[in-house]
Amino acid sequence: MTASSHELHELDELHELHRVTTPVLEIGYHRTGEGRRGTDAPVVLLHGFPYDVRAFDEVARLLAEAGREVLVPYLRGFGPTRFLDGGTPRSGQQAALGQDLTEFMDALGIERAVVAGYDWGGRAACVVAATSPERVRGLVTAGGYTVQDIAGATEPAAPEAEHNFWYQYYFHSERGRLGLERNREELCRLLWRLWSPTWPGAEEAFAASAASLHNPDFVEVAVHSYRHRYGLVEGDPRYADLEERLAARPPIGVPTVVLVGGDNGVIAPADQQGTGRFTGPCEVRTLPGWGTTSRRRRRRPSPGRC
Repeated sequence: MTASSHELHELDELHELHRVTTPVLEIGYHRTGEGRRGTDAPVVLLHGFPYDVRAFDEVARLLAEAGREVLVPYLRGFGPTRFLDGGTPRSGQQAALGQDLTEFMDALGIERAVVAGYDWGGRAACVVAATSPERVRGLVTAGGYTVQDIAGATEPAAPEAEHNFWYQYYFHSERGRLGLERNREELCRLLWRLWSPTWPGAEEAFAASAASLHNPDFVEVAVHSYRHRYGLVEGDPRYADLEERLAARPPIGVPTVVLVGGDNGVIAPADQQGTGRFTGPCEVRTLPGWGTTSRRRRRRPSPGRC
């Protein structure tokens, strides 16, 4: 079947790379849709580790068809996004991810946006929604309230949960850092398979995203992220004030949809909500057949209230 010219235009638009400079980064991003600012808030879609912007191809197209402007940035350490200064700490801490989102919006002149994401991207979205709610029109978070409780990170989880977090503990060691550096595609492909065990298109999707793992800062940012969240390394002083605010795990009062992956290979559905932290309008949608991420909804979601 031959794609129509309209479909080809959509594909080109989805894959056209744009760049914007913030105080710390040159951020690569994709833009689609022609929403009117001031009428409908733009939608910013934020990927996780170890994925990239390709995870949102289908949803970005659907949102653009609905008349929304959609922006999909590569997070720090991924794809074409680069640090401006070689001396800047390659931090992966939650405050850095949240500040990157705020500065991305500032650089593009976006006062308010609908922010949506999963894993690292969902955390960035939650950070901004919790600390700068005036910037967020609405929040969609896969996995619920994902602001980290660093002070409580030494408390053990249930043994099965600890087993699922093996990769995080692996990255705490020099052996793990070297493993990620030398075997990044093999290791990340394994994580995709474990985290979304029922996703039939995972291998094809991974091939489309793997190039983003070869960013020169990928390993340093990832290792710092998984060490900082356990209090094993210091954060970048630039984000100390924001990190201090996050230590109180502030509530989120903006309108929120929580997406719960029914087949998540890392976190059980019951542990993905954190609904006590959402104080505004909030709806939980459980997605049977979904892991950490997936391209297609396989069965009808099960709605609920926070």
